[in-house]
Amino acid sequence: MRLDSIVPWGRSFEEYRSIFDLSDGDLQKKILGCGDGPACFNAELTQRGGNVVSVEPVYLFSGDQIRARIDEVYPQIMAQMADNTDKYLWESIESVDELGRVRMNAMQQFLSDYEQGLEAGRYLCASLPSLPFEDHRFDLALCSHFLFLYSDHFDLEQHIHAMKELCRIAAEVRVYPLLSLDGNPSRHLQAVMDALAADGIDTLLQPVDYQFQKGATEMLLAKPCSHRW
Repeated sequence: MRLDSIVPWGRSFEEYRSIFDLSDGDLQKKILGCGDGPACFNAELTQRGGNVVSVEPVYLFSGDQIRARIDEVYPQIMAQMADNTDKYLWESIESVDELGRVRMNAMQQFLSDYEQGLEAGRYLCASLPSLPFEDHRFDLALCSHFLFLYSDHFDLEQHIHAMKELCRIAAEVRVYPLLSLDGNPSRHLQAVMDALAADGIDTLLQPVDYQFQKGATEMLLAKPCSHRW
């Protein structure tokens, strides 16, 4: 991975809670964050006494390198958001300026925790479809803004392998959003659900309270059939 190929954009702890419908009980589980980037979920949950590991290719780089890249791309992202305000619901986040503050605060919190988290093994440089964990290592795996969103970059087979890998290492998997970058439902979603069912994994589309990108109103839940909803 080249540093100039990434676009770091971190979400807040409260956004994660809303995106994945995380209860207080969920936050006490062993959690994997897949594709977290510079989100502050790991940092804040750790401060609250939680058990969480984040995996992301960008963790190959130092904190200073990630900070410099954030500073480089932040104005470009904000300009794009300002040009596409009609694609979002400005309710919980009321303006582009507020969005910028929320995202930057989250990324600053991540950066303040990053070096310590690397040393503790909470941030690991790894990526789907092959993760360095034993079977059933986690109670819950969260995949935010990666699978399905990049349906034009990753084909159906890659999505299936990635989901099966997450289901191998976690008792439950939650994925959001289920739209591709063009704002339409991912063309891979139903085929992935069918493939998981054939492998003995139950899936469910569950509404979420998080409302920002228009149409992104559901997350995908996946569990082996031996586990009850």
